Amino acid sequence: MSTILIDEPMVTAQPKTSSTYLALLFMLCFVSSVFGGAVSTLMSVYLPVVVKDLQGDLSADQVNYLSGYINALFIFGWAIGGFTWGYVSDKIGRKKALIYSIACYGIFTVLTGVMRQWPGVMLCRFMSGFGVGGELVIAFTLISEVWPAKSKAIVTGILSIAFPVGIFSAGAINYIVSSWREGFFVGVIPLTMVIIGMFVIKESGVWINHRQNKMADKSDTLFSSHNRRELIVGSLMFGTMLIGLWAIFSWMPTWIQSLIAIDAPKQRGLSMMFLGMGGLTGGFFSGWLVNLMGLRKSMLLCFAVCTVMSFVLFKTNTVFSPVIYVEIAIMALFFGASQGVLSAYIPQLFHTGIRATATGFCFNVGRLFTATAVLFIGLLVSTLGGYGNAIFIFSLVFVVGLIVVLVTGDKKGKAEVSEVNILSDNN
Repeated sequence: MSTILIDEPMVTAQPKTSSTYLALLFMLCFVSSVFGGAVSTLMSVYLPVVVKDLQGDLSADQVNYLSGYINALFIFGWAIGGFTWGYVSDKIGRKKALIYSIACYGIFTVLTGVMRQWPGVMLCRFMSGFGVGGELVIAFTLISEVWPAKSKAIVTGILSIAFPVGIFSAGAINYIVSSWREGFFVGVIPLTMVIIGMFVIKESGVWINHRQNKMADKSDTLFSSHNRRELIVGSLMFGTMLIGLWAIFSWMPTWIQSLIAIDAPKQRGLSMMFLGMGGLTGGFFSGWLVNLMGLRKSMLLCFAVCTVMSFVLFKTNTVFSPVIYVEIAIMALFFGASQGVLSAYIPQLFHTGIRATATGFCFNVGRLFTATAVLFIGLLVSTLGGYGNAIFIFSLVFVVGLIVVLVTGDKKGKAEVSEVNILSDNN
């Protein structure tokens, strides 16, 4: 019988791990995730000079078309990579899969900078996304399996901010390195992480124990009856937050501009700064929130606040005022917290044999719908009566996530598939 545990984290028995090794592992995962975030945004910040170099002078509409196409390829590669590398990790181990996925996005980031034609650039962007998607899934999976229970939520929360830190870092790379080709050589840094990781990273004791004892039932697949409920729950929780986040993130500056009669670069910029800093702060402190309130109550709080604040922000503001910055910061704080909470919760839903595969699926299935949601906001603005109404309607997906937590919150137990789980600290 498959049941869901929300309030009590599961730790599978494994040998004690030294604090020095844990610190090194965390730093490697954090740095590789930071550069994953940087790589994801690097093409956007360099795009005007890339277009001029490869295509000559193009109109603004043509540049926007290329930008959308390249970004879509990266996101598509990211989603496929998250699922694929998760499956690979369950088969060959966390260490190898993590190293290979980092190498994948590092190599293709460097290759992007030497491509002379658009087809090569697009292929490299797809493969960079493919590697980044895998690194993010496996890093969280590995940390969830080796870290002591008492501080796992805190460490996972801090790891969740690495990717947005990387997004900010892409701007710094652009500021320091004017040549886009040289800028993409930043891929050398994750390749350095690969070399270090080969000597530093140890295979997860949980995964080794699982493989040696052949605990996995071959009939117990990702979509089997044992795992179907957890898969749906994890996908809905992460997917609804992801869709709402990107819908708001993508159209926030345009909505701000719609409230002001004249061009408002300062207001648009500040709104995104508050959105970004609120998200980083929320992610950093999400582990303490989990330790204080528990997983279920933390998730309820995040979904509830995001639902309420999306209403307050987009339905009560018809003209611009500084209070909007405060509202954005509050909503972003719980955006960020939700990412840390969900990143700690979802890997624990599944047993070792499919943990990375299932985590990759839950993290990325919503990503396939995110681009559609963002696109439809633009198409439905006039029909729905303005950007505020359009964004608010799409942000109602938070209600779906809230309902999922409420419905599953009374379940006790854990997915049990011939695997011994111990509810205790592994240290």
